Amino acid sequence: MWVVKIGGSLSHDPALREWLTQLWEVGGGRVVIVPGGAEFADTVRQYQLEWGFDDLAAHNMCLLAMAQYAILMQGVLPELVLASSEENIRKALRDGRVAVWVPTGLMRVTPDSTTNWDTTSDSLAAMLSTTLNAERLMVVKSCAVDTCASLETLAANGVVDARFAGYVKDANYVVELFNKDDVGLVRDRLFNVPVV
Repeated sequence: MWVVKIGGSLSHDPALREWLTQLWEVGGGRVVIVPGGAEFADTVRQYQLEWGFDDLAAHNMCLLAMAQYAILMQGVLPELVLASSEENIRKALRDGRVAVWVPTGLMRVTPDSTTNWDTTSDSLAAMLSTTLNAERLMVVKSCAVDTCASLETLAANGVVDARFAGYVKDANYVVELFNKDDVGLVRDRLFNVPVV
């Protein structure tokens, strides 16, 4: 199973449709898509600045932002299956489908280590990969990605969130970052990996 996190920065990019289509065509039964927060999360930041509410409220609102992007993805490609729990994700995969994670189960009533702006959808994708015992986590960004740079450097440059490197430090899955133009490369990898 592969987790593919698609950045919110692709939400207005024609590449989004291509990514979703390619993942659906060759990733059925093997791929879980994690949506970024897109402009929905940017709006949360604006409201937090305006109203001064705490990071717990912002965290919960950002999970809903990710849910909106997930619904947008399914709207673009209705064959995708929205899944809000591990059980639903695994059922979608068993049915040979591609799941899109709706992370509303991570909403909190009290703060914890994830309820801050250092932990974004990048780190949540890593956490989900661990939970699902994924083989691979692929993070798709619209910006250029220096594949030779350390994750710490990428975090310092704002390519991934500040906590991402810590979440994947001891991961038992492969972590790769891709630019939005690498869809053909990812398709080829999926196409050439046998279904287990």
